[in-house]
Amino acid sequence: MIFKNKTTQVVPWRFEYKYRMDIWKYHQVKNNLVPFMEMDDYTRRTGNHRYLVRSLYYDNDQFQAYYEKIEGNFGRIKCRIRTYSDRLDSSSILKVELKNRWGESIEKYSTLISEEAYHYFRDNRHWPGQENPVLQEFERIYYLRAMRPKVLVQYYREGYKTRNHDDVRVTIDHDVRSCMADNLFPAPAIFKAHHPHSLVLEIKCRRKQPTWLSQLVRRHGLKYIANSKYTQGIEAVRPDLISPY
Repeated sequence: MIFKNKTTQVVPWRFEYKYRMDIWKYHQVKNNLVPFMEMDDYTRRTGNHRYLVRSLYYDNDQFQAYYEKIEGNFGRIKCRIRTYSDRLDSSSILKVELKNRWGESIEKYSTLISEEAYHYFRDNRHWPGQENPVLQEFERIYYLRAMRPKVLVQYYREGYKTRNHDDVRVTIDHDVRSCMADNLFPAPAIFKAHHPHSLVLEIKCRRKQPTWLSQLVRRHGLKYIANSKYTQGIEAVRPDLISPY
């Protein structure tokens, strides 16, 4: 794809490492991050230093994307629409995202959309315009796989950037939960917690982790986990899909 629209963002191939921890470990890890990292701009701007992330994930009625993840298929793709608020108004940020995963490497394409475009797609299953390659690809996959919105996942994110401004980012996700929904702003929304007493630490980097960060992970005994929020969201709201084998 060639991306020329200024509202479109491409996150180059990077590695993601995810760890689950309890609240006690969270405070220890957070304190150890201070010499090397500081809150990112999104986190700093919020009153409690955590900002809402809400994503509507798409899949087909056979839950193809879910089972591809469960089976560990190589070369998976996720389609979602994301926002950072719990209500839709003129100030809401709306993004269409495609996330490709090859093993531990991911590449993400995203583009901003207007409130009008969001409503148009909901009503017509087609993006207005079509000059945007991210929207073109989203719509192509949407019809190719007969996708529909399946689950809404939300959490509160605490993000950190390194003080030396390299390409390492650390996020800590609180209160991860989900509900069945066909849009970003369902009413009413009854969310189910994924792991009520746990938080998720994610390390995102384009090259090898810096030594100090690898040492921090080992020092606190953090265990790497497969932590697909979409997969956990499906399992929280559709436990009938979980195979006993």
